[in-house]
Amino acid sequence: MTVALDAPKATAPARSNSGATAADLASVTQAIAVGTPLLVGRYRVDLASGQWWWSDEVYLMHGREPGEIEPGLDTMCSRKHPDDRQRLIRAATVALKAGKPFACSHRIVDPSGKARTVVVTGQGRRDHGGKLTEVVGYIVDATTVQREALEREAQQAVSRAFVHAAAVEQVKGIIMLVRGVDDMTAARELAEVAQNVTVPVHVAASQVMTAIKKAGAAGPTGEATLEAALAAVHPVERPRGHEAQLTRRRSRG
Repeated sequence: MTVALDAPKATAPARSNSGATAADLASVTQAIAVGTPLLVGRYRVDLASGQWWWSDEVYLMHGREPGEIEPGLDTMCSRKHPDDRQRLIRAATVALKAGKPFACSHRIVDPSGKARTVVVTGQGRRDHGGKLTEVVGYIVDATTVQREALEREAQQAVSRAFVHAAAVEQVKGIIMLVRGVDDMTAARELAEVAQNVTVPVHVAASQVMTAIKKAGAAGPTGEATLEAALAAVHPVERPRGHEAQLTRRRSRG
């Protein structure tokens, strides 16, 4: 259901007894409402009776109509992706024993086999004697956000691929023009240059184009300029994080 918020009226800001300015609803929503709207549900567990309660949204996340199934431990565990079950249990148990809120993401699989990524938050409530009596929290369906992030990454990868391909084609074209060779020969020459300094072909092409552009003020690209640009291709230092990752992989092997 969509709720329309009325625009604030042009009146003087209300003040509380403490002197602080009361926030109007529009300003609050402007401050906290960002990104994609998400499906958010609530849950509550009475530890003494073992009774669970879900809001309607949690049923929908599990591929069910509200009230269609009985909320409970077995239902929650059966819907979790097998790879995530123990991780979530450990995170929640440690936090609740320490009297702290917890938050953990995991995947659930509905009866049709559709997987969703959800974020579960929770905290324990205690009685006057300090005994933990119930757990309450929220479940947020983050599937849409995750999908959007993957789509952005894919689009960025495609864009990078186009940029890389463009640089390679530019250098090949220059080699063909200056040296009078065909496409395959030009591609082979560029690949050999890249191989000699152990860099990807697109990195070598980018370096060649940079060198040619710097020399461009001296006149059109000729054999000497091309040769100097190809000779300028050099190794690229890898990020330290990449090296550390490779070291960890080798140690596991």
